Amino acid sequence: MVTILQNGRLIDPVSGVDGPGDLWIEDGLIVPAREHIPENSQVFDVQGKWIVPGLIDMHVHLREPGEEYKETIESGTRAAAAGGFTAVACMPNTRPVNDSAPVTRFILEKARTASARVYPTAAISKGSEGKGLAEYGELREAGAVAVSDDGLPVLDSQLMRRAMEYAGSHDLLVISHSEEMALSRNGSMNEGVLSTRLGLRGIPAAAEAIMVYREIALAELTGQRTHIAHVSTAAATDLIAQAKARGVRVTAETTPHYFTLTEEAVGDYNTNAKMNPPLRTEADRQAIRTGLQDGTYDAIATDHAPHSVLEKEIEFDRAANGIIGLETSLPLSLALVRNGLIEPLRLVELMSSAPARILQVEGGTLADGSVADVTVIDPEKEFIFTEESILSKGKNSPFIDWKLQGKAVLTIMGGRITHNEMK
Repeated sequence: MVTILQNGRLIDPVSGVDGPGDLWIEDGLIVPAREHIPENSQVFDVQGKWIVPGLIDMHVHLREPGEEYKETIESGTRAAAAGGFTAVACMPNTRPVNDSAPVTRFILEKARTASARVYPTAAISKGSEGKGLAEYGELREAGAVAVSDDGLPVLDSQLMRRAMEYAGSHDLLVISHSEEMALSRNGSMNEGVLSTRLGLRGIPAAAEAIMVYREIALAELTGQRTHIAHVSTAAATDLIAQAKARGVRVTAETTPHYFTLTEEAVGDYNTNAKMNPPLRTEADRQAIRTGLQDGTYDAIATDHAPHSVLEKEIEFDRAANGIIGLETSLPLSLALVRNGLIEPLRLVELMSSAPARILQVEGGTLADGSVADVTVIDPEKEFIFTEESILSKGKNSPFIDWKLQGKAVLTIMGGRITHNEMK
């Protein structure tokens, strides 16, 4: 069957396209438009809406195996599809840790019927304990696209150097959780006047910047691809910009919560605003927004981290770090366009084309012959983000009851509709 999206605004950074047009899909691929519409075609009039390559989230936690009460691959990818994502890369801090081929294969088997493509990120070190490297060759063969000990930094610099070299020989991306634990240990929010007033131990910006500097130095030493995850500070932003200017093979992501919120969201100990790295100052937020404008940042990811009430409805300093993000990422990111910070082409690059390029996976373009991973966005659609509307098992979001604007109304993965809000 042929699926036709008519009268939309086609936006494809890879092809340099931004203008009116139709998109034809057949047998899971994007195909050239024909003169006559075949019988039994599925036609959608998407006038006033954007047709973009399917969104790709480089950084999610799907919790399966081991913590299915928080999220499963099935529930997490349903939330992803509702947010406009056709693919997600899942972090390895499952139970057991994804440090072996059998766990990677288990994830991919579970994802065969999922609502989004799932790309496993395996652990850098065995058990993510930072002592010995995992078997990258076996992990790559099993289907891993990257390695990371996300949630934990690799404290041993020599081990991180070897990880970069070993990963490079297997064409795996190294993703760094950049945190100097000696500075951040037991901290629960950004270090500053507010943390002092609330009586909470703070995490200084230097805890991120120091480790980002190390990762850049090691990437420069080894010549290998290195990606810095969930950057939250102006200091780290500056370091990444300088490294790129020198030609270091470093890429970086930030998240909607870092360019939307500040530490003030912690308020009266709101655990739904607790994450690692923590929400920072207004100066940090503005620096990140500038980095999204000037190309310092390559991607917007969510760091989607679902937790249950068992981990969140407790004392702030004991609560788990992390928030969900798959269903709010797009509207929060579209605010950058509405506010004139970036153009639609740049937004699609940050949320689709660049993640596909960095992870070296399919998608990220609307070119003829490419896989039919497509998202239709209504940039004007307004909605209230309620707890009842959340498809993720996790409800831990600081954006609950916010009025948001911009929504994915049709998500297509490999020609199959995975989310449909078209009337």
